[in-house]
Amino acid sequence: MQNLYSEDDTRVKFIDAKLYDSSWNEENIKRNYYFTDGRKLLGGKRAQRKFADYLLRYEGNNLAIIEAKKFSKDPLDGLSQGIEYAKILNVPFVYSSNGEKIYEYDMRSHSGEYIDKFPSPKELFDRIFGNLKEWQYRLLTQKPMYIPQKELRYYQKIAIDKVIEAIINNKNRILLTLATGTGKTTIAFNLCYRLLEARWNKENKDQKPKILFLCDRVSLRDQALGEFNPIESDCKAISAEEIKKNDGKIITNANIFFGIYQSLAANSKEQENIQEEQESKFYLQYPKDFFDLIIIDECHRGGANEEGSWRAVLEYFSYATQLGLTATPKKEENIDTYEYFGESVYDYSLKSGIEDGFLTPYKVKLIKTTLSDGYTYNPDDLIQGELEKGFYKQSEFERNIFLPNYNDFIAKKILELINPMDKTIIFCVNQAHANEVKRAIDKYKSVKRDDYCVRVTSDEGKIGLDYLKLFQDNDKSYPVILTSSKMLTTGVDAKNVRNIVLLANIGSMVEFKQIIGRGTRVYEGKDFFTILDFVGATKLFYDPKWDGEKIEELKEQDEKEKITKEHIKQTKEESKEKKSVTIHLKGTKLKVLDITTTYVGAQGKPLSTKEFLEFLIGKLGEYYDDEAKLREIWSDQKNRERFLKALANDGVDEDALKDLREIFQKDCDIYDVLAHLSFNAEIKTRQERVLQVENGEFLKRFQKEKAIKFIEFLLGRYQQYGIKDFDDGLKPLIELSSLGNVRELADEFGGLEILKQSFDDLQREIYLN
Repeated sequence: MQNLYSEDDTRVKFIDAKLYDSSWNEENIKRNYYFTDGRKLLGGKRAQRKFADYLLRYEGNNLAIIEAKKFSKDPLDGLSQGIEYAKILNVPFVYSSNGEKIYEYDMRSHSGEYIDKFPSPKELFDRIFGNLKEWQYRLLTQKPMYIPQKELRYYQKIAIDKVIEAIINNKNRILLTLATGTGKTTIAFNLCYRLLEARWNKENKDQKPKILFLCDRVSLRDQALGEFNPIESDCKAISAEEIKKNDGKIITNANIFFGIYQSLAANSKEQENIQEEQESKFYLQYPKDFFDLIIIDECHRGGANEEGSWRAVLEYFSYATQLGLTATPKKEENIDTYEYFGESVYDYSLKSGIEDGFLTPYKVKLIKTTLSDGYTYNPDDLIQGELEKGFYKQSEFERNIFLPNYNDFIAKKILELINPMDKTIIFCVNQAHANEVKRAIDKYKSVKRDDYCVRVTSDEGKIGLDYLKLFQDNDKSYPVILTSSKMLTTGVDAKNVRNIVLLANIGSMVEFKQIIGRGTRVYEGKDFFTILDFVGATKLFYDPKWDGEKIEELKEQDEKEKITKEHIKQTKEESKEKKSVTIHLKGTKLKVLDITTTYVGAQGKPLSTKEFLEFLIGKLGEYYDDEAKLREIWSDQKNRERFLKALANDGVDEDALKDLREIFQKDCDIYDVLAHLSFNAEIKTRQERVLQVENGEFLKRFQKEKAIKFIEFLLGRYQQYGIKDFDDGLKPLIELSSLGNVRELADEFGGLEILKQSFDDLQREIYLN
């Protein structure tokens, strides 16, 4: 009798009943809790989503998950998966049950035991949180604002809960580390909403808190204000303009204040904002205990070190709880941030974002040209200025050595490699280089519009910012291409960016992660984005620090050379001593030597061709063990689709297989590539496979002329487009053939079933040997 109960039966008849007996009601139970979207695949498809059978909640807090097994199964069969999901969801308890037995596992003590019944919601809540003061309970149980279509993702809720937990434990400096594009401002908004509604403040008075939200750029401040729109009555911007309107007095009649701070780049020509220095002084006019919480957006961008522009602001407001938001995991170059705030209370990496389907995966095209490594003095070139004989590294381009022809060459190649209307950001060496690249793009663009390609740098001022807003508007087609340098590394919330072009060396992992983050935002119809690397900057993907995981131990600060003002001054002086040289290439030949395409592997890093082949061969062995089995899979349409989807779930999509086919033989079948890799089989072209069918016995089974013509038509389509042309079934192919409708053609074959069978048989015949 027990074997008759399916897993669904077990849930309804036994597990649900036991939950009800322990006072769990429907408000506290979430069944089939899907918490990821599934990695994005080609063609708008998704990999499998992760879900827990049950999520148990109480007072807005996730307390436990239940993994259900059918009545006849061992209840422990679901425990391993439950523990894996509990780690991801930051849930303290896991239950695994077959409806008869219940096994409880405590994630905190890493131990478990069989129990007679589920604990009640309050019992479980008290076990997790213990005795709470009234203000702690109020804060912990305050629910986020419900906004239709904007429900919090699982990691956003965890991030907020972790900050709340830190506040409850009286932690004064808190850090969150989440990859670019994962919604840090959304997290900040929901956190602030909960704090306001719970009326939390440092003095535990019955009043809403005062919160200061600090950004490093005007555009980021305005973007944050937009995110906080549902509670705009509580929000005010601190700016010279607003203070002027207030008769020169500081703004105090709000609960959330938005301002900007000077970053380390405040004196650089790359800095977007004009009045940060003046505005930062306004903060010092507030009482030191005015703010209860300060949120520092992009806190890694200078400030945590003793010379940082907002370190003084934080020290002045040391009474306040301080929350830093960063996209960059701990490493040597931003050690100051972690020394100031301490270890991050929660991390969510780019790798996790891509795997969960909340960020878009990428592929890398590394373009090697005759000047990728540098320039060798050539007397046949036209040289304006003094240039000694020798070799000049590529890193000197556009700083001391200017190559107008090379910029033209690069611009032309970029336009060849991208779709004309795909939104693209080109990162250049500096503002002057951005202008030069725009000039070159304009020279070769096929879309003749003034705003097709624009420069967005600090020198452009409001004009550049207006172009940036249009670029970020997904309903606007123009501008298509932005050229910039440092300004667009942060603060660009453009979901439909399809290409990131690297024309400047990137020495900082922090900056590299931010630049890559410009393309990771999810947008409908965007299955991946492409990084076009002309300078070898993507070598940073292979740095051990790339993967986004925490580095627990770092060298002491005194072991690391510090970049001081003296170093910067010295570098600037040395740069001034070098005279600029313009070289018009006459003798030096420009050409592309190689374009290497790589895809993201399971570890979030691009795989080399060798690594990809090794990975693919290993995966293929999990699906078939001889060529006959591969042929059986590939020659059946449904089996083929299931196989390709499974491969895509493992990180090998059709686009990668097509690129691999280009390496072996462009006009062959993907089947032949797979058979060659797995069994060293001879690679046949699609034409050879068509001839094989035409010269065999298959066509002889058909008597009527239209039936033969249709089979020949199908073979022609296969030869030209491959077997994927058959994936949509018979009907569209019949319409394309102009040989009649489905019923008329079915009559030529002797009936609809024979027509369908002939279609299936043809696919088997193509791969007969």
